[in-house]
Amino acid sequence: MFNLVRHAQGIHNIEGAEKDKRSPKLFDACLSPLGWDQVENLRKHVNACGLLKRIQLVIVSPLLRTMQTAAVVFGGDIQSNSISATPLMVENVKSEHAAVSSLDCPPFIAHELCRERLGINTADRRRSISEYKSLFPAIDFSLVESDDDIMWARDVRESDEELAARGIRFLKW
Repeated sequence: MFNLVRHAQGIHNIEGAEKDKRSPKLFDACLSPLGWDQVENLRKHVNACGLLKRIQLVIVSPLLRTMQTAAVVFGGDIQSNSISATPLMVENVKSEHAAVSSLDCPPFIAHELCRERLGINTADRRRSISEYKSLFPAIDFSLVESDDDIMWARDVRESDEELAARGIRFLKW
């Protein structure tokens, strides 16, 4: 079975932010307060319906909001000081959210091919992988070829054809 989950509301999805998609304030947009509520509600649902126990692998786009969403929804419990496991997400990753444990959860792999449409919008430009590794220590970034975001372009938006071709490459992976 293959399940797709879109990230929760990001700060770039809030009315007003939509008007200035090139704003540096939206760089690699994080979740909004409503987004964090959505994530917590989805986690409760995924647990209640038993889906979390059946997931064998989480593939996540290497963007801040997608990893925040995936870590909280599909990760372990809130990380406490008594747990010695590597955290899936450290505390306060562009939020006031507690750290998330990597215990009792499926493995997480970051994959560039499942990113949103690329180019122009600063919200869709990612941070360096070395920075992400410090924020999400238990996510496997080995499939991401470059530390820097070489896929995003400042002045060119990915065409429908390019996006579809990238999607096909991801599905064939």
